[in-house]
Amino acid sequence: MKPLNTVVSNMKPSGIRKFFDIVSEMPDAISLGVGEPDFETPWHIVDEGIYSLERGRTYYTSNSGLIELRREICNWYQRKYDVNMDPATECLITVGGSEGIDLAIRAITNPGDQVIVPEPSYVSYVPCINLAGASPVIINLKNENRFKLTEDELKNAITDKTKLLILSYPNNPTGAIMTKEDLIPIAKLCVENDIYVISDEIYSELTYSEEPHVSIASLPGMKERTIVINGFSKAYAMTGWRLGYALAPHKIAALMTKIHQFCIMCAPTTSQYAAIEALKDGDKDIEVMRKSYDERRRYLIKRLKDIGMPAFEPEGAFYIFPSIKKFGMSSDQFATRLLEDQKLAVVPGNAFGDSGEGFIRISYAYSIDQLREALDRIELFVSDK
Repeated sequence: MKPLNTVVSNMKPSGIRKFFDIVSEMPDAISLGVGEPDFETPWHIVDEGIYSLERGRTYYTSNSGLIELRREICNWYQRKYDVNMDPATECLITVGGSEGIDLAIRAITNPGDQVIVPEPSYVSYVPCINLAGASPVIINLKNENRFKLTEDELKNAITDKTKLLILSYPNNPTGAIMTKEDLIPIAKLCVENDIYVISDEIYSELTYSEEPHVSIASLPGMKERTIVINGFSKAYAMTGWRLGYALAPHKIAALMTKIHQFCIMCAPTTSQYAAIEALKDGDKDIEVMRKSYDERRRYLIKRLKDIGMPAFEPEGAFYIFPSIKKFGMSSDQFATRLLEDQKLAVVPGNAFGDSGEGFIRISYAYSIDQLREALDRIELFVSDK
């Protein structure tokens, strides 16, 4: 038989799902591996979805999504992050943030274009770049810089083939953030070198520093070259609703919508009606969840320090990224032995790129009781290492 697609055939499976699949078949195991809120979707949001079904709102929406939802998204981004977008032409509703990432990469890049990816980062960026026929250029971020992208690192990675930069802050897996002060020199380089930016802001509402999240799209010269990716999964505990969105300049949004039109048609109608309610009256829900995550975050920082597993303080998302280098094991070895010895699943840091080697990702989107038990198991595991 004729060979199948070589790019897909050579693609490595997700390092996150590998450990999730193992632990799902292991009795008494605890998993801190999946980045999914342990909260249920707030009832007033669920109720709006149910109401839409009761009213028979079960038809396709426009390819771009309900205009009411797009208006609410643009109003929300203006209110929260001072980013002014046109809901009619610069907003697209997607099936989760991941679809938006894929659409943006395919709409912008041609075969041979280079896409800069600072790592550690979300696992889908490089595969989507490869599928589009572009070439990923990896920047290995440093723990001593709190895994922020620096001006010099970006400058050294830029070539005459650079087309796109992917920024992911607050960051999965490290919990790092980029402040306005951090972003200004990055934005300046992008403008000077005519580079587009995908800003993955799915964790934008889950920040714990005194400064709120800043979108790079709000900086001078950046709105016309930035595609903002966000969604409802993390902030509103709506992972299974599969709803995200992209904010992009009209020409790019039109291309993304064209791909979306042929591959997806439209995002789930019921989810879109629920999302309108989330944006209108969900700020208080976010704050309740954010405070709970912050409590868990502070517990993990202290407990890991006491155990002897240093980690810089994460200021966003719901992950912590402790170093395991002192134990003389690779990230894969540490995670595998921890699962075998203590029935506790974490994600090896190298699942997020080579610069994640020597670290593990712990998600604190779990109850404080589960976290206490999990940290007890980690303490037992490292005590004789």
